Amino acid sequence: MPDHPHEHSHNHGDHSHSAGPLKWIASIFHLGGHEHTHAPQKLIADSAFTDNKQGIRVIWIALGLLGLTTLIQSVIFLISGSVALLADTVHNLGDGLNSIPLLIAFYLARRLPTRRYTYGFHRAEDVAGIIIVLSIAFSAAFVLWESVQKFISPEPISNLGAVAVAALIGFLGNEAVAILQIRTGRKIGSAALVTDGLHARTDGLTSLAVLIAAVGIWLGFPLVDPVVGLLIGIAILFVTRDAIFSVWYRLMDAVEPELYGQAAQVGQQQVERHQDLKEIRRLRMRWMGHRLHAEIYIAVEPELSTAQSHHIAEIVRRRLFEAMPLLSEATVHVEPWSRDVNEFHKLTVEREPVPKQIGD
Repeated sequence: MPDHPHEHSHNHGDHSHSAGPLKWIASIFHLGGHEHTHAPQKLIADSAFTDNKQGIRVIWIALGLLGLTTLIQSVIFLISGSVALLADTVHNLGDGLNSIPLLIAFYLARRLPTRRYTYGFHRAEDVAGIIIVLSIAFSAAFVLWESVQKFISPEPISNLGAVAVAALIGFLGNEAVAILQIRTGRKIGSAALVTDGLHARTDGLTSLAVLIAAVGIWLGFPLVDPVVGLLIGIAILFVTRDAIFSVWYRLMDAVEPELYGQAAQVGQQQVERHQDLKEIRRLRMRWMGHRLHAEIYIAVEPELSTAQSHHIAEIVRRRLFEAMPLLSEATVHVEPWSRDVNEFHKLTVEREPVPKQIGD
């Protein structure tokens, strides 16, 4: 039966967020029912991120910008003693440090497989994810501890103008990173870079929150400083929670349901278009770092030759690659179709369960 190509490409990676500061605040604290799943989901989910040297270069530039921002803020904190500024500085430092293990993982992922690491080094990104979670959790604990200490033993804060300037520097530094990452991410087709840029923009908003503390102190309300520090610490806790879930999903080989549904739909479409392809019996997917792998079992007419069966398998693979830009590898297992699913698995049925249909 002839093959009918259909252009049906879905790119789930580039979610455009055209919201203002109030929406950014809501996204930090998960207000208004916003489900904050885009960052972890897409942070390591784009093959162009490592394959394109421009993406890695952007991380280096972002690392330099965040490092410079943190250095300037640290100096101003030593002068002013603002805990809100300290909270923002620690958060920016953590963001910069988080880029280091992730950058190392991306470089490792470019290495070829070896006799020991036969699947390559893509799992290094998951190891980096664990390190990132620990660093974010430490930042949250440190910020909250310092804020509580300010409540117990308040200290005078001087140079409010310098604190305000540091807050603006933090905002501008993060916004510069956000603009660079978003523009480059869209240019090279990297949803991961776009999402990381949106996260940097949210961090810039927390820097602006330090201005509230400075204004509060200037108006005669010194407790505003530790209160803002607590709010930033709580915001980091929300980020920590999301990161924990993301790393857990990756370590447990979980995939997003919409991606699974998209692959299943592609398989079912091929069953409807090719009379020799009888059914899709099993579909499994998992992430290998930022690369998505799929394993699909198809049942074809038993009378087909090996070449004909292989051709159908190639059609299924081709359609999966066309429909899913994030998919980097698809293994298609071909077996003769029979109403009795055990008929062609008698030699191995005790070792491996018989493939089930997608709907089971």
